[in-house]
Amino acid sequence: MLSLRSLPLASPAGDAWQDVIVAWAQVTGPAAPAIECGGGPATAVQRGKTTTHKEVGRSMYDAIQAETISLAGAGGDQIEAYLARPLGPGPFGSVVVIHHMPGYDEQTKEITRTFAAHGYNAVCPNLYWREAPGASPDDAAATARAAGGVPDERLVGDVGGAVAYLRAMPNSNGKAGTIGYCSGGRQSFLAAVSLPLDAAVDCYGAFVVGRPPEGMPLKVGPIVDRTPDLSCPLLGLFGAEDSHPSPEQVAELEKALVEAGKTFEFHSYEDAGHGFFAVNRPSYRPEAANDGWQKIWDFYGRYLAG
Repeated sequence: MLSLRSLPLASPAGDAWQDVIVAWAQVTGPAAPAIECGGGPATAVQRGKTTTHKEVGRSMYDAIQAETISLAGAGGDQIEAYLARPLGPGPFGSVVVIHHMPGYDEQTKEITRTFAAHGYNAVCPNLYWREAPGASPDDAAATARAAGGVPDERLVGDVGGAVAYLRAMPNSNGKAGTIGYCSGGRQSFLAAVSLPLDAAVDCYGAFVVGRPPEGMPLKVGPIVDRTPDLSCPLLGLFGAEDSHPSPEQVAELEKALVEAGKTFEFHSYEDAGHGFFAVNRPSYRPEAANDGWQKIWDFYGRYLAG
């Protein structure tokens, strides 16, 4: 049985964002306890008995908190970000979720919450905050694309700020990794060759190898030459029918990783192209996405958990 309750929390003074806390408990037996979450520790309430989450046990207590925050990015700029974290005692590994080119949207926030539900502190920085603060994801993405995309140096600073934020959390185990989709896949690789990380996941990141086609406004170039600087193990998930990156480009990156003696694993899925994780798009491929998620849990379990 599943008991679910969502309660709004008061935002900090001067902060216009609403905090949202979601808690649930999976139990066996005839009655499922409700989980009540306020400003303090969560409790399970059943038949007049109050039990703290420490007594319930970590395996049964899987509440998360998700909220919009502000963190210091490149150049010390305060940027918007979406944080999701488990409410258990930890310690937990951390994941920076790098959003796809369509922007800082509801689907990316759902992915961020998914990591929290699986026992990771996760934060997604809004990479388009400077160009279009408060704009819709579509408008912000259009503005950023017209400007040539997110500059590499700024991206590294924003992700570095997100990593520092996560590692400073009281329930952190000190380990942090990245994951990115589409343009975020390239940026996840870029972060991993620029920052000290513990794990990185590249989901069909375009232009790690090769350049954008003529007419595309993105001002990015290949970064495969930076492979020797990779600071951590890399997981790559690709579609065999993708053209950015193409199977040939994936093979070129694989060759560079082998030559540099790096730890990595690549998986390419037949009948899948670009964006096969995107549940709200025609490109979604459930079989590839489900297997990809399991690869991610296994990979982070080795390098970030515990």
